[in-house]
Amino acid sequence: MSERRCPKCGAVYPETARFCPRDGNMLVAAQSKVPPPTPAAPSGGGATAVRTPPGPRRGPGFDRAATLSGQTLDARYQVTQKLGEGGMSYVYLAREVASGDEVAIKVLSPKLATDRSSVERLRREAGLAMRLDHANVCRILRLGESEDGLIYLVMPFLNGELLSDREVRGGPMALAQGIDLLRQVCAGLHHAHELQIVHRDLKPENIMLVREDGGGDRAVVMDFGLAKERRADPAIAKLTATGIILGTPEFMSPEQIRGRPLDGRSDIYALGIVAFEMFTGKLPFQGRNAQEMMIARLRDRPRQLRQLRPDLPANLEKALARALESSPDARYGTALEFADALTATHEGGLFSRIKEKLK
Repeated sequence: MSERRCPKCGAVYPETARFCPRDGNMLVAAQSKVPPPTPAAPSGGGATAVRTPPGPRRGPGFDRAATLSGQTLDARYQVTQKLGEGGMSYVYLAREVASGDEVAIKVLSPKLATDRSSVERLRREAGLAMRLDHANVCRILRLGESEDGLIYLVMPFLNGELLSDREVRGGPMALAQGIDLLRQVCAGLHHAHELQIVHRDLKPENIMLVREDGGGDRAVVMDFGLAKERRADPAIAKLTATGIILGTPEFMSPEQIRGRPLDGRSDIYALGIVAFEMFTGKLPFQGRNAQEMMIARLRDRPRQLRQLRPDLPANLEKALARALESSPDARYGTALEFADALTATHEGGLFSRIKEKLK
């Protein structure tokens, strides 16, 4: 598992941590260990099919999903390189054999792929997410299963920068840039919510910034409808109905923490936290660990935006405060309403005008 470190004090934490409890700084990816060299593909032309991996790689605990670079997946995709990995999946850059198009492929880890309930949830939600078709949403092109049991998702390859990386590289955002990106995320959310699809794991790591020809950034929400399932540790499990966490603790809404049914307003809450972090580099609720921050969201009010950024307008602080209301009924009813409030903080826009722009 990869690790994250504090750029100020150098302390190292698990990859799920986002902030250093010692000094509050945002964590960055720690230098990963250099993997052993990948054995060369056998001669004779063509790539090795996934379902017949080289003999020496087999063995107890062997994870084929982690070693697909240079192979052909399901006779459809030539896998080029690994882009990243987490506890639940591996992401690869690949080229579709038939079309030559570059795609990103997320391959589920064997641990998740053998959990019947997780696979069924993935099939159901991926089927819904395939209906999404919007410039600010990353589509799912295909859900597949190879003959040897690898379960994978195919998505367009987005050549851009994660919002989380932009925050680390550039620090707190200027008002105009932040509002522009947030409005785009609202547009993608609204499209999904109209189809009754809730993201449930919105965070900076799931928002890609793609550079447009005109020089601006297009915000693209990724992993729509594919909530990550993880067993909660005993302390957090006490806060949930099932002991299962669907989402990322730092960005979960109060109703999500309590294990209650979710609608689009839960995503609006998560986007409020994302927005607060974009403008300040910090989270609106404090705690020494994920458990304490979850409890704070159930009991406390969020920090005021202008305590950390007094240069920002008061109506932006008010807009984020409403998005972060504990009760869903007190938040914005739709992502378009949130977008209108954000627009008004910078342009004084009207709801009808932004509604047309975000279609």
